[in-house]
Amino acid sequence: MDLEIQKRVKDFAEKEGKENLVVILGGAEAEAAGLAAETVLTGDPTFAGPLAGIALDLAVYHVVEPIIKDNCDAQVYDDQCGMMEMVLDVEAICDEMDAIRSSCAA
Repeated sequence: MDLEIQKRVKDFAEKEGKENLVVILGGAEAEAAGLAAETVLTGDPTFAGPLAGIALDLAVYHVVEPIIKDNCDAQVYDDQCGMMEMVLDVEAICDEMDAIRSSCAA
Protein backbone atom coordinates (compact mmCIF):
# COMPACT_ATOMS: atom_id res chain seq x y z
CA MET A 1 0.00 0.00 0.00
CA ASP A 2 1.64 3.21 -1.11
CA LEU A 3 2.14 6.16 1.21
CA GLU A 4 -0.59 8.32 -0.34
CA ILE A 5 -3.19 5.59 0.10
CA GLN A 6 -2.06 5.07 3.70
CA LYS A 7 -2.56 8.78 4.34
CA ARG A 8 -6.01 8.76 2.76
CA VAL A 9 -7.11 5.72 4.79
CA LYS A 10 -5.78 7.29 7.98
CA ASP A 11 -7.58 10.59 7.24
CA PHE A 12 -10.86 8.79 6.51
CA ALA A 13 -10.56 6.76 9.72
CA GLU A 14 -9.98 9.92 11.74
CA LYS A 15 -12.82 11.81 10.04
CA GLU A 16 -15.47 9.08 9.78
CA GLY A 17 -14.48 6.75 12.62
CA LYS A 18 -13.04 3.30 12.05
CA GLU A 19 -16.35 1.63 12.88
CA ASN A 20 -17.82 3.31 9.78
CA LEU A 21 -15.19 2.11 7.30
CA VAL A 22 -14.59 -1.07 5.36
CA VAL A 23 -11.46 -1.37 3.24
CA ILE A 24 -11.93 -3.43 0.08
CA LEU A 25 -8.72 -4.47 -1.62
CA GLY A 26 -8.27 -5.58 -5.20
CA GLY A 27 -4.62 -6.57 -5.51
CA ALA A 28 -3.75 -9.41 -7.87
CA GLU A 29 -1.47 -11.34 -5.52
CA ALA A 30 -2.33 -12.90 -2.19
CA GLU A 31 0.86 -11.70 -0.49
CA ALA A 32 0.34 -8.09 -1.61
CA ALA A 33 -3.27 -8.16 -0.45
CA GLY A 34 -2.17 -9.60 2.88
CA LEU A 35 0.41 -6.86 3.35
CA ALA A 36 -2.16 -4.17 2.58
CA ALA A 37 -4.63 -5.80 4.99
CA GLU A 38 -1.98 -5.94 7.71
CA THR A 39 -1.23 -2.26 7.13
CA VAL A 40 -4.83 -1.13 7.76
CA LEU A 41 -5.19 -3.51 10.69
CA THR A 42 -1.97 -3.13 12.67
CA GLY A 43 -0.02 -0.36 10.93
CA ASP A 44 2.66 -0.15 8.27
CA PRO A 45 4.96 -3.14 8.84
CA THR A 46 7.81 -1.32 7.07
CA PHE A 47 7.50 1.62 9.49
CA ALA A 48 7.90 3.98 6.52
CA GLY A 49 4.44 5.38 5.91
CA PRO A 50 1.76 7.45 7.64
CA LEU A 51 0.46 4.30 9.33
CA ALA A 52 3.82 3.39 10.88
CA GLY A 53 3.02 2.31 14.42
CA ILE A 54 -0.66 3.18 14.00
CA ALA A 55 -3.10 0.29 14.29
CA LEU A 56 -6.40 1.31 12.71
CA ASP A 57 -7.98 -2.13 13.17
CA LEU A 58 -10.25 -1.55 10.18
CA ALA A 59 -12.53 -4.15 8.63
CA VAL A 60 -10.68 -5.30 5.52
CA TYR A 61 -11.62 -7.68 2.72
CA HIS A 62 -10.58 -8.50 -0.82
CA VAL A 63 -13.15 -7.94 -3.55
CA VAL A 64 -13.05 -11.64 -4.53
CA GLU A 65 -13.98 -12.87 -1.05
CA PRO A 66 -17.48 -14.37 -0.87
CA ILE A 67 -18.65 -11.90 1.78
CA ILE A 68 -18.06 -9.05 -0.67
CA LYS A 69 -19.08 -10.85 -3.85
CA ASP A 70 -22.35 -12.07 -2.30
CA ASN A 71 -23.28 -8.52 -1.28
CA CYS A 72 -22.84 -7.05 -4.76
CA ASP A 73 -25.29 -6.97 -7.62
CA ALA A 74 -24.33 -10.08 -9.61
CA GLN A 75 -24.31 -8.34 -12.99
CA VAL A 76 -22.24 -5.40 -11.75
CA TYR A 77 -19.80 -7.75 -10.04
CA ASP A 78 -19.46 -9.86 -13.16
CA ASP A 79 -18.95 -6.76 -15.34
CA GLN A 80 -16.34 -5.25 -13.03
CA CYS A 81 -14.61 -8.28 -11.49
CA GLY A 82 -15.55 -11.33 -13.53
CA MET A 83 -12.48 -11.34 -15.77
CA MET A 84 -10.17 -10.60 -12.84
CA GLU A 85 -11.70 -13.42 -10.83
CA MET A 86 -10.94 -15.89 -13.65
CA VAL A 87 -7.21 -15.14 -13.67
CA LEU A 88 -6.52 -14.66 -9.95
CA ASP A 89 -5.80 -17.38 -7.43
CA VAL A 90 -8.98 -16.64 -5.49
CA GLU A 91 -8.44 -19.44 -2.99
CA ALA A 92 -4.95 -18.21 -2.11
CA ILE A 93 -6.20 -14.63 -1.73
CA CYS A 94 -9.07 -15.71 0.53
CA ASP A 95 -6.74 -17.90 2.61
CA GLU A 96 -4.26 -15.04 3.00
CA MET A 97 -6.95 -12.58 4.02
CA ASP A 98 -8.37 -15.03 6.56
CA ALA A 99 -4.90 -15.65 7.97
CA ILE A 100 -4.09 -11.95 8.31
CA ARG A 101 -7.42 -11.15 9.99
CA SER A 102 -6.97 -14.10 12.36
CA SER A 103 -3.38 -13.26 13.28
CA CYS A 104 -4.18 -9.57 13.79
CA ALA A 105 -7.22 -10.36 15.97
CA ALA A 106 -5.15 -12.51 18.31
